[in-house]
Amino acid sequence: MHAARACTNSVTALPSSARKRSLDSEGNALACLLVCRDWNENKFYPPIIYYEIGVIICAALGLLFIILMPLVGFFFCLCRCCNKCGGEMHQRQKRSGPFLKKYFTISLLVICVFMSIGIIYGFAANQYMRTHVEETRKLSDSNFNDLRTLLNAVPGQIDYVLDQYTHTKEKAFDDLDNINSLLGGSIYERLKPKVLPVLKDIKALAEDMKTNRATLVQLNTLLTDMKQSSAHLRTSLRDMKTSMEQALTDPQCSFPVTATTCASIRQSLSVLDGSANFDQLPSLDGHIAQLDGLLQTDLSGLVQKANDSLSDIPGEVENQTRDFISEFKKTLNSIQSDVKNISTKIPIQKTLSNFVRYINNSEDYILHYLPTVEKCNSYRWLVCLTICCLLTLILIFYLLGLLCGTLGYDQNATPTNRGCVSNTGGVLLMVGVGFSFFFSWIVMSIVVLTFVTGGNLENLVCEPYRNKKFFQILDTPYLLNEDWEYYLSGLVFNKPDINLTFEQVYSDCKENKGLYATLKLDHIYNVSEELNITKHTGDINSNLENMNLRINDIELLDKTGRETLMDISSSGIDKIDYAAYINATERSPTRINLMSFASNLQRKASQLPPGNLKISLKDHVDTLRNIHQNQVVPLQNSMRMRFQCSHLLFYLFLSSFSLNSFLSFYSHYPLWFLPYIDMNQPWIYMYLTRDLNQGFASCSPWMPPSLLLPLLWGRFYSEQPASEGWCGSVTHPVPASPPKPSFLTAPLPPTPAPRAEGLGVSLVLARRHTQGR
Repeated sequence: MHAARACTNSVTALPSSARKRSLDSEGNALACLLVCRDWNENKFYPPIIYYEIGVIICAALGLLFIILMPLVGFFFCLCRCCNKCGGEMHQRQKRSGPFLKKYFTISLLVICVFMSIGIIYGFAANQYMRTHVEETRKLSDSNFNDLRTLLNAVPGQIDYVLDQYTHTKEKAFDDLDNINSLLGGSIYERLKPKVLPVLKDIKALAEDMKTNRATLVQLNTLLTDMKQSSAHLRTSLRDMKTSMEQALTDPQCSFPVTATTCASIRQSLSVLDGSANFDQLPSLDGHIAQLDGLLQTDLSGLVQKANDSLSDIPGEVENQTRDFISEFKKTLNSIQSDVKNISTKIPIQKTLSNFVRYINNSEDYILHYLPTVEKCNSYRWLVCLTICCLLTLILIFYLLGLLCGTLGYDQNATPTNRGCVSNTGGVLLMVGVGFSFFFSWIVMSIVVLTFVTGGNLENLVCEPYRNKKFFQILDTPYLLNEDWEYYLSGLVFNKPDINLTFEQVYSDCKENKGLYATLKLDHIYNVSEELNITKHTGDINSNLENMNLRINDIELLDKTGRETLMDISSSGIDKIDYAAYINATERSPTRINLMSFASNLQRKASQLPPGNLKISLKDHVDTLRNIHQNQVVPLQNSMRMRFQCSHLLFYLFLSSFSLNSFLSFYSHYPLWFLPYIDMNQPWIYMYLTRDLNQGFASCSPWMPPSLLLPLLWGRFYSEQPASEGWCGSVTHPVPASPPKPSFLTAPLPPTPAPRAEGLGVSLVLARRHTQGR
């Protein structure tokens, strides 16, 4: 009553269009039949009526066939025996006779082929169903044994799940024992790409400082030597210039012949001077002294010490976490004892006993009715086998009649004088017709029964099962139990208010979900809550997150090393003007090439007349060449030495590292889902009704034409008591002896003998008789 009222209210509350779609949708017929009806007014909703109208019409046609076929057979027998109403054993010759004979032969042969297909299908379906029913007991025992095995394995599975914590704890202990390589090694690997390049640069800086000091010392020494050589060269050139100016004061220069030459020599003396002045370059003694002070600090040793400190980080991490690891191991051991006690809290035995009781009751119910089902199935198999054999017998009569009639047919023989083989074919056809009249209504009865049963099962059970409407019906509140809102939850938990439905369970099973989640067993025992690791670990997670590993005591560089690097950055060595030194060394020591100047002076002196002036100028030429050879050339060689100096660019990068490392502990517990059996399509309709219905129904439509065609076709092969219109040796329609009354041959009234004899009289009588009829 609750279900009817609930469904009625829910349907009537919908709009008219939505209500019509809901009621007319596929698979809702059973729902409307079971639920959606107004019990007070006794009104049914029409969808089931619409479907049943078609079933009733088809069943009515089948019943009409069942009723009419025996009646038609009975009256046919009467007409045959009385030689009346089409049962007259009399054949007339017609022009279309050969065509009709061939047409009836081919038609009957085709009908026999279709009937044979249906009979073969009926044999196969009958045996197929028998095999499946016989396997029901074996399948039932196997399924129940599997269910019991499953339930018996549940406690062991739970213990197995809880024992997995031991492996988790051992893995945690192994990680804690190797924390120096796991955590400390991780810290080292993170610092390595940042610290090692800096230490490498500092070590390279120390090596460069040593190299640059040697270069600066060499440069400073060379600069001092060049300053002395440049000063001596300027003095020698100045003295040479003074001496030549005195020589040009000779009276001989006043003569007009030599005055021009002397004036030219006097003008060229202005370029006779030194061009390189190294006194402007500052001394490098101060920078060398700074480098000597910086090199007193062993930067290479400090770098090696920093590398050793960096490598000691894993050991330092192990020392700092020793106490924490000890406490953590104690906590894990206590958690193990708590986890093992969980199995005693789970009411598994009570739950399993309920399931075992349901399984035992179901098995007892099946085993109680299974022998009856098997016995009924054996009767069904025997009845269906008998019907198939009868149909096969009828088909054999038809085929033998076709064979004998076709092989024994003689087109020259008259109907009253046909051969034995041909007549036997006609008799066999009549026998097949007789059996068809007697048994066709039985076949149709089975067809109607299986059609009505199977059709309703297909549309009211199987189709709603496929589209899950069947589960929605079972899930209707208060339908299966007036006191339970949800029947399945009331059956499993004895709590009908839990939203556990057949449709949800079936969908979860199809998706291969676990039994725990499918049946919502958390209402019995909440595994997630009991196995929540935070309940057992307490504040261990916060301790892990707040654990700080301080490595400030690890010095990559001590105070002296840092001060040395700061002094290097402020020493100003990188600000030395190397360009000025290089430009000074690239200049020529003299303003003019002394060798060219000496050659030019010698050429001009050779133009003078002999005398003291000419001799003095030649002496100065030799002196200039000596100055070039002894002073200018060595100075040039010194200046050509390129100073191998490196620009000291110091980029100091100091960083302090403060690492806050924490461990994230996530507690996972394995949840083992129990297997279950997934039921597929209902096999009642498939095996019980559909196959047999298709086998017998494929034969039934051919029964009426198989009755009519042998009757029409048999006249051409069976021997007839009388004939009319045949030209042959027998010219009168009077048989030699009257036939015996039977179903196959009915007696004919005696025919008077013809008054005329001879072929011409017979033809005249036959023509008149034909015209009279």
